[in-house]
Amino acid sequence: MAKIQLDGSISVKELRKRFKEALGLSLRVYVGNNAGKGAVKAEETQKLSELADEKKIKKGSVFEITPGMTVADFEKTFQAAFDIAVQVADGPNKKLLNNDAVLLAPAELASNQGVY
Repeated sequence: MAKIQLDGSISVKELRKRFKEALGLSLRVYVGNNAGKGAVKAEETQKLSELADEKKIKKGSVFEITPGMTVADFEKTFQAAFDIAVQVADGPNKKLLNNDAVLLAPAELASNQGVY
């Protein structure tokens, strides 16, 4: 399991860094609830509290990425928890991952236990 600590005061850049450290993948963060066609990417300097439309992100919040969680599950769960639209891309941030892709190997294969 990988855990990412966050609160409303961290920047998009910091969230993306923590995600990359936890999974080796890139995270694209958007303004508002839309990550689909025509979505506007958030600025690196924006704070998460500026992006969350209706929810407050409590200090010390932790988002857990469990073994077997797919890209689609992560994106939906993250948006439901923090009201911020995201998409997962490959490590170099060249292309989006397939929604069925698994973020972490099943528990017996997962070696990433850190909190970022």
